[in-house]
Parts: sequence; C-alpha cells; structure tokens
Amino acid sequence: MKISDIIPLIGAVNETPDADTGREILCGYTCDLLSWVMAHGQEGMAWVTVQTHMNVIAVAVLSDMACVILPEDIQMEKESLQKAADEGMCVLRSPLSGYEICGRLHSAGIPDKD
Repeated sequence: MKISDIIPLIGAVNETPDADTGREILCGYTCDLLSWVMAHGQEGMAWVTVQTHMNVIAVAVLSDMACVILPEDIQMEKESLQKAADEGMCVLRSPLSGYEICGRLHSAGIPDKD
C-alpha cells in the first residue's frame, strides 16, 4: 500500500506536499519514545507519533521510514516541517486518534514491524 492510499483511509492532510506519496508502506508502528523508535525503526515504516520536534524527522530519515503520521490534528513545528520537506520525508496529519489510525492501517493490510 502506498502513502497516497492511506491519506483518504485516515482522513489525512499531507503537510509536505512535495514528498513522494508513491512510496510503499511496508509496516506500521506507533511510539513516542525516540530512543525506542531509533532501535526499532525500519525502512518503509509508517510511524504514528504525537512528537512534533526536529528529532522526529531525524529519526524517520535515519531509519528510511516512508512517513510520519500525527494523530488528533496535531500541528508539527514549522522548522520540523521544513526539515521534513528538505529531506523528502512525508508528514501526514490526521484528525483520528493514534488508536484508530493504527486500526485502520492494520485492517488495510499494513503489518506490524518485523
């Protein structure tokens, strides 16, 4: 499933419109402890987090994730969005809770991380 496929699935807004939404999502994950995500992040991951600072983008890029998803219409800091755009990292914002986002992604066939 591609990023462009999950945007309507979770009612998301693409906060980085120049990022590649044709990228394949290989797995999903939710966690807000960055050191934990650094240890468990994977290529192609869709990461659901409430964190909005610059280090979120650094961790996502380090693991070559597909996208970062912010639940509950959380706004990411402008500097962080600019860094995401510079790195080509897709950031999505959804009105849904993290729980609902993960449920929908799982129901659509996106597996948990390995």
